[in-house]
Amino acid sequence: MTRLQERPSADERRILRLAMPSARRLWPSIAIGLLSAICAVALLATSAYLLTRASEIIHILLLGIAIVGVRAFAIGRAVFRYVERLLGHDASFRQLAELRVGVLERLIPLAPAGLATHRRGDLLTRLVSDVDELQFLPLRVAQPLIIAGLTSTLAVVGIWLVSAPAAIVLALCLLLAGIVATATNLAISGRADREAAPLRAALNDRIYETVSTFETLEAYGALDAKLAEVDAADARLRDALVSRARGSGAVAGSVMLFSGLATAGALAVGIDPTVDGGLLAPMLTLIALVPMALFEIFAQVPQAVAAWRQVRASAVRVADVAPGDAPTSLPDAQPLPEPRQGPTRPVTLALHDVSASWPGAPEPAIRGISLELAPGDRLLVEGESGAGKTTLANVLVRFLDHEGSYRLNGVEAKEYAPAQVRAVVGLIEQRPHIFDETIRQNLLFAKPDADDTELEAVLGRVGLGEWLEERGGLEARVGEHGSLVSGGQAQRIALARGILADFPVLVLDEPTANVDPALADRLVAELLDASGAERSVVIISHTPVDPSLVTRALRLGGE
Repeated sequence: MTRLQERPSADERRILRLAMPSARRLWPSIAIGLLSAICAVALLATSAYLLTRASEIIHILLLGIAIVGVRAFAIGRAVFRYVERLLGHDASFRQLAELRVGVLERLIPLAPAGLATHRRGDLLTRLVSDVDELQFLPLRVAQPLIIAGLTSTLAVVGIWLVSAPAAIVLALCLLLAGIVATATNLAISGRADREAAPLRAALNDRIYETVSTFETLEAYGALDAKLAEVDAADARLRDALVSRARGSGAVAGSVMLFSGLATAGALAVGIDPTVDGGLLAPMLTLIALVPMALFEIFAQVPQAVAAWRQVRASAVRVADVAPGDAPTSLPDAQPLPEPRQGPTRPVTLALHDVSASWPGAPEPAIRGISLELAPGDRLLVEGESGAGKTTLANVLVRFLDHEGSYRLNGVEAKEYAPAQVRAVVGLIEQRPHIFDETIRQNLLFAKPDADDTELEAVLGRVGLGEWLEERGGLEARVGEHGSLVSGGQAQRIALARGILADFPVLVLDEPTANVDPALADRLVAELLDASGAERSVVIISHTPVDPSLVTRALRLGGE
């Protein structure tokens, strides 16, 4: 049994509830949609009666009510359909906004440590395409099922008042159509409905990876192989979508078949009573033609079942990345401690026998780490790749929980809210994110009230004064993902942010990773000098750093 064949988990139910508008928003569109469907069936019924009745009488005045009814139902069908679409989409789109906010609120405690296992392209698909797919829960699942069910019930009752045998035939054909069409769709496209979302994510991931590493792939002659992977992913998705289209076609064919059978059955049970005089001829036409309009509406039922599979698949994927209960190893997922004032400056940092694990990891990434950092200290944390250096950085800024003692000014860090720790301990990432904006906007989010003089001064302090002049000032753009700046310049911009935010403790994660080795020590020296003597700085590096630049060193990895 696959996960989609099981009952929705608690996290999936939460996501589905987030996607469903409230009854106050949804029921008006359902009520108007029901009126539209009733008008569609009544239009054909009245038309059938009118045409047959017109052949029996001479004066048009005797047909006045039927003529007015046809016009009224025709206008009502169009007007109610428009209003139903307007109300339904308004409710769905409003709920979609709340859904997006709700998913992002679930992601905040997870970022960044809790999202490390998801590839970027896949994560993007879950947060965009899969979340968008959830808007169809009310539009293509709930609303069509309710409208089709109520309309079918009312139509069968109406036909029963005219001819009980015809109503029984209609009800049986509706039941069989629902079973056969749904089963046929499941057999043909059930797997495709479940796999379309993951396949789309796989394609997006391949495309993202190809675009983001295009230059490297081209340089090593690996571009053709990567494009072949994109083509293969695209072919798998295309096959799934074609299967879905075949399933939709099979549904339409099945519904049409049973619509014809319902009409034939109505004629079979209605001709004899009509000949015997027990059933008026206009009524025979009515019970024969009503199924045509009714089955057009009833066709939404198997389509809604197929749409449910697609929505459920997206709900599973969104719930996986944004669970209701985040791992307890993530500080932001834990209950906030009792309110207290944040660490005062200057800040002294001390770790004793600290261990930490990534979510889902069987073993701790770091064990038994002890260190002290006084104001103005320069600590070098070194070790091979995988030794736990980045884990330590995440512990220091409380992105990752720990065991042991981590104190700020003698107070356990767990007694502060994570945001209070991050207000005094700032992380400069190995690959700092540079927004596709101006230089000014890339700095202002660290200190929104900073003026141009302060921004220019901090850029001069980190060694980017001349570069700023060459680029034409603070309004110069830096390109997508900082494509117009070098790795060293990106590190300096990130440091400028840290200085503007006035962190008393700075953690520099691999500041020389994207810099020419010959310039590495110079960059570290300039970064430390720009940080100021009053700040404590932790330098994390897997490459050698000049010992004269730091006051102490800590080596990870058991050496």
